[in-house]
Amino acid sequence: MNEDDDLGALCAGAGRSLAEAERPVLDRHGLSMWQYVVLSALAAGAAPSQLVLAQQIRYDKTRLIGLLDALEAEGLVARDPDPADRRARVVRLTPEGTRRHAAVRAAIREVEERKLAGLAPEARRLLRTGLAHLANSD
Repeated sequence: MNEDDDLGALCAGAGRSLAEAERPVLDRHGLSMWQYVVLSALAAGAAPSQLVLAQQIRYDKTRLIGLLDALEAEGLVARDPDPADRRARVVRLTPEGTRRHAAVRAAIREVEERKLAGLAPEARRLLRTGLAHLANSD
């Protein structure tokens, strides 16, 4: 791959490389990538419902239940009845979930720093800004 490749190919290659580098970190902390994605989304604040959480992380709502069951069994998330709609569940991090997420995030940041070591700080900032833009645009 080189810088003239299509953006999709470059992003896919970068994603694979980062996922492979992050896998040992996640394994050490007993998490899958999707479980980490859920914890990261919840670190920003409780999800008003499981459906909203699935939409936020762009994950199939029926498969999310299994992820949440596993995270809840580990004591990392809690699902409480929504006071406005008893059929819905508000999903939030527990204190242990907050602690585990922070530990994994710090370790992943170290991996990212090693991967980006050849880029100047401004290039790193621009890369993060550009990727955030792509991730959030429709």
